[in-house]
Amino acid sequence: MFADRAKIYIRSGKGGDGHVSFRRELYVPNGGPDGGDGGRGGDVIFEGDEGLNTLYDYRHRRKFKAEDGEEGGKRRCHGKDGSDIILKVPEGTIIREAESGKVIADMSGENRRQTILKGGRGGAGNQHFATSTMQVPKYAQPGQPAQELEVLLELKVIADVGLVGFPNVGKSTLLSRVTNAQPKIANYHFTTLTPNLGVVDLEGGGGFVIADIPGLIEGASEGVGLGHEFLRHIERTRVLIHMVDAASTEGRDPIEDIYAINKELKAYNEEIAGRPQVIAANKVDVLGEDTEPIERLKKEFEPQGIRVFPISAVAGQGLKELLYYVKELLDAAPQEAIVFEPEYFPGEELVYVNLPYTVVKSEEEEGVYIVEGPRIEKMLGYTNLDSEKGFAFFQKFLKDTGILDELEKAGIQEGDTVRMYGLAFDYYR
Repeated sequence: MFADRAKIYIRSGKGGDGHVSFRRELYVPNGGPDGGDGGRGGDVIFEGDEGLNTLYDYRHRRKFKAEDGEEGGKRRCHGKDGSDIILKVPEGTIIREAESGKVIADMSGENRRQTILKGGRGGAGNQHFATSTMQVPKYAQPGQPAQELEVLLELKVIADVGLVGFPNVGKSTLLSRVTNAQPKIANYHFTTLTPNLGVVDLEGGGGFVIADIPGLIEGASEGVGLGHEFLRHIERTRVLIHMVDAASTEGRDPIEDIYAINKELKAYNEEIAGRPQVIAANKVDVLGEDTEPIERLKKEFEPQGIRVFPISAVAGQGLKELLYYVKELLDAAPQEAIVFEPEYFPGEELVYVNLPYTVVKSEEEEGVYIVEGPRIEKMLGYTNLDSEKGFAFFQKFLKDTGILDELEKAGIQEGDTVRMYGLAFDYYR
């Protein structure tokens, strides 16, 4: 079976702990703290690879972990950073949070490489905690914990044109005639079990990518048969070719077939059903001089703005006219690639986990308020305060978690200082 979905567990690297040690050298009787910082944990990175066309590599191995950072050492030695893990996926792969189904990233278009989980920040060694009143600090900061997540990988093929129709209407034959693709062809249903891609080259007119979507059946939008497995591959296409058996060699009514497929498309995603369509009425070589089935199709659909092209995929009849018209539709359709926008941001989601924190007024320094706890450590470890987006998230975090309310209850005034581990800022409403 074509591997176009996989559920995997990913984990970033834990940050290495800071080290506690003291300088011990001959002739240096009172050596100070010299514990080094822990190394950064490795990131989990996804990368689009044009050489891949399935998610098969993720069918049998389901757990992927980046390397942890090493603990800091004596003599201010910094622990080694953990190695990142790079997971390669086919172009067009969508990464979703498994439980909610929300999109984390779409590995399409310009998005070739994306960090999904950040490794934990290394902890500070005891050298950083020496003060005038605490010259022998016997503690160091632990490394930030790793992030972990279960994600669903979902491949949606990238093609300009989707070729749809009931089984055994000749889609694979058409694809083999007009592109360089070599799909399996046989006279029985569901010969095609994978979406086949091919490039159409038009003389003087450029070209486009066409995908033969395996035969749909009624109830596909509800998951009947292999419906959901194949319908997702239509989502990126900009034009649809409906292929029907105009000769009704299997006793099917081509008009009913088109309405049935449009019904499934609409049920799956109404926006898809509204994209430009064209009808390829295949097997006219079997019809001979009988034009009545073609006239019926034209009478039914051309008033709706859907052109009907009589073709024979086997004999090559009518293919040129069909393909040049499809190119016209593509040129008139929006040119930007269909890329799914992110809906889930792991770093932001994970810092809202219900971990404890404290808000206290300093007893030693006037006008200083200290906010600490695992929740604060996690937030600071995964937030880049140097970026505009990171700073905006920081402000939102303070408000949404109730930290600002608690600071006001504690009596904070404008101009007072807030300290969160290594971060300090003045408070203003």
